[in-house]
Amino acid sequence: MSAVPQLRITLAGAERVVAEGTTYGEALGADGRSVVAARAGGELKDLAAAVADGDVIEPVEAGSADGRAIVRHSTAHVMAQAVQEIFPEARLGIGPPVENGFYYDFDVKNPFTPDDLKRIEKRMREIVKQGQVFSRRPVSDEAAREELAAEPYKLELIGLKGGAADEESVEVGGGELTIYDNLDPKTGELCWKDLCRGPHVPTTRSIPAFKLMRSGGAYWRGSEKNPQLQRIYGTAWESREKQDEYLHLLEEAEKRDHRKLGAELDLFSFPDELGSGLPVFHPKGGVIRKIMEDYSRRRHEEAGYSFVNTPHITKDNLYKVSGHLDWYADGMFPPMELEGAKYYLKPMNCPMHNLIFRARGRSYRELPLRMFEFGTVYRYEKSGVVHGLTRVRGLTQDDAHIYCTREQMRDELASLLRFVLDLLRDYGLSDFYLELSTKDPVKFVGTDEDWEEATQTLREVAESENLELVLDPGGAAFYGPKISVQARDAIGRSWQMSTIQLDFNLPQRFELEYQSADGSRQRPVMIHRALFGSIERFFGVLVEHYAGVFPPWLAPVQAVCIPIAEAHAPYLQDVAKKARERGVRIEVDASDDRMQKKIRNAQKAKVPFMLLAGDEDIAGGAVSFRFRNGEQKNGVPVEQAIDEIVDAIERRVQV
Repeated sequence: MSAVPQLRITLAGAERVVAEGTTYGEALGADGRSVVAARAGGELKDLAAAVADGDVIEPVEAGSADGRAIVRHSTAHVMAQAVQEIFPEARLGIGPPVENGFYYDFDVKNPFTPDDLKRIEKRMREIVKQGQVFSRRPVSDEAAREELAAEPYKLELIGLKGGAADEESVEVGGGELTIYDNLDPKTGELCWKDLCRGPHVPTTRSIPAFKLMRSGGAYWRGSEKNPQLQRIYGTAWESREKQDEYLHLLEEAEKRDHRKLGAELDLFSFPDELGSGLPVFHPKGGVIRKIMEDYSRRRHEEAGYSFVNTPHITKDNLYKVSGHLDWYADGMFPPMELEGAKYYLKPMNCPMHNLIFRARGRSYRELPLRMFEFGTVYRYEKSGVVHGLTRVRGLTQDDAHIYCTREQMRDELASLLRFVLDLLRDYGLSDFYLELSTKDPVKFVGTDEDWEEATQTLREVAESENLELVLDPGGAAFYGPKISVQARDAIGRSWQMSTIQLDFNLPQRFELEYQSADGSRQRPVMIHRALFGSIERFFGVLVEHYAGVFPPWLAPVQAVCIPIAEAHAPYLQDVAKKARERGVRIEVDASDDRMQKKIRNAQKAKVPFMLLAGDEDIAGGAVSFRFRNGEQKNGVPVEQAIDEIVDAIERRVQV
C-alpha cells in the first residue's frame, strides 16, 4: 500500500505534519462549540474543510467577532429553513449576520405576526436540537440556477456574482458559487439548502443561544424601486449568559430611549405636519440646547475661534466647485428653481466657509484661522434610517474649519483633538476610542500623495492620545481622511461623536491662498471639525447617557420649591427670587396638588433639587433640602441651600 501523502501546516507557531485529507477541525482538535471555524491564509474556513499544504492555521472562537458572525449567519439559515417549512410559499432574499444578531428577508403574502415568530422560533429550536450538519458544496452557475429555479431573488444574486454589495456577498461573493446543505445527522438526507459563501458552524447544535426579536418591511436590495420583503431580526450568541447580558442591555436601552424620554420630559417632538426627521424643541428642550450651545461658544471663544454665519441655501455652482454634486448628490434635497437658477439646501457648511476665507487676501500672520458656526444643514436621509434625534434630515452642526500652513498642521490637529476630548468630558462622557477612516478607492478627489500624507499625519496625532485606534478602511469623505471620536455611554454603547478631517483638496478646488513670509502665494491646509457631530444627535445621546437624569448644570429646571401648604408659597417665592439672582433655574409649584403629589411630579420630571417649607422652616429662615434620589436634609438655611445648588451647577457634578 502506498503511504498517505503528508502535509506541512503551522499551528500556534509550530510546524506540524498531518495526513492529506485532515480537516481543520481535526488539526485544531476543535469541538465545534468553543471553536466554530478556522482561519488559514487570512480566510475563514469550515472545520470540515481539508487543510492545504503550507497552511498557517488559527482557531476561530465562538466569542470572537468572526466567531459570533458565523454563529449568527448559521442561525439565519436555521430561521430561513423554519420559515420555509411553516410557510412553503416563502421565497428567500438574503440573510446576513449584523451587529448583535442577524436577519433574513422573505417574500411572503402577509407580514409576519408575533404568533408567527413564536412558531418559527419553536421550529428553530427543534432544528438546533436535531443537530443538522452544515455541508458545503461548490456548484456551477448553471447548476445553481437549476437547483434554485424556484427562488427568483437567489437567481438575481447569481447574476450579481463578483459585484455584489457587502450583505449580498454573504450569499454569493466572488469566484465559485457554493451551496450549503443542511443534512440529517442520522440519515444524511437533505433537510434544506441555501446559496451561500459560508463558512458555517459544523452543526446546528453549535448554536448555543438565539432569540427572534421582531419583523418589519424591507425593500429588496435596499431600493424603493424593488419589491418590499418581510424581514425577521434575531440575535444569537456564543452562550446563554452572553445573550442574557445583551437582552438586559436592550431592556436598559429601552428605558433610556430618547424618543420616549423626550415625550415624557416634554423636551422635543416630531410633528407629522413638518415631515420625517424634522424635530421641534419644546421650551425645556430649548433650555438644554441653549446651555449646550452657550457653553460650547464660550469654550470656542477661549480657544481663539472666530464666529461666522452662512445662509441655508445656495446656487448649485458652489457644490459643483466643492464636488458635493459629484459625490454627495444622493444625500442632498432636490434643487429649487428660482430666477433661472438652481438653489440647494446646504448639506455642508464648509464650501461657504471657504468663500469667507477667499473674500479678501490672507496673510500667514492670520493663520491658523479658526472659523466656527452653529450651521443648520439639510440631508436627505432615507425614511428607513431616520431615527429620533440621532438620524434627522435637518441638523445643526457645531461646525469649525481651521485654515493653517502645512508646518502648523500637526500641532493644530493635536491641540484640536485634545480640545474635542476635553469638551466632551465636560458633558459627562469619558470612555473614548478613536476611529481612523481612510480613502475610498473610488470616491475621492486629489492625489495619492496628499492622501497618504494626510492619513499618516492623522494616524500619528491619534496615536499620541494613547487611546485605542480602530481602522475604518474606505470610510473617509471624498475630500480627505478623518478621525472620529467614538464615545461609550453609561451602558457601554458606542456613539460616533466628533469628527476631524484633514483636507488638502477643497483649498485647491476653491483656489484658496495666503501670502507667506517670503511673499509667495501658498495653499492653506483645511481641517474640518464637528464637535457634537450635530446638536440634535448629541442631545439624543446625552438623554440616553443620563437616562433623562441630567446633571444640575444641564437640567432645564434645576430646583422646584414645594410649599407644604398654600400659606407657605409666598415664602418660597422669595426663596426662588434669591436663587434666580444667583442664576438658578427654579420654579415654585403653587398648584392645588397635595405636597406628596408635588414631590412625585418633581421626581418624575427628574428635577435635581426640591426646596420644601412649612411653619418651622419659615420661622427658622430655612428649607427642607430634598434630592431627587429621595434623600432629604431638614432645617437648612436658605442661603446655604442656594450655595449648595450653585456649587453643584458650577462644578457640573451629578447628584
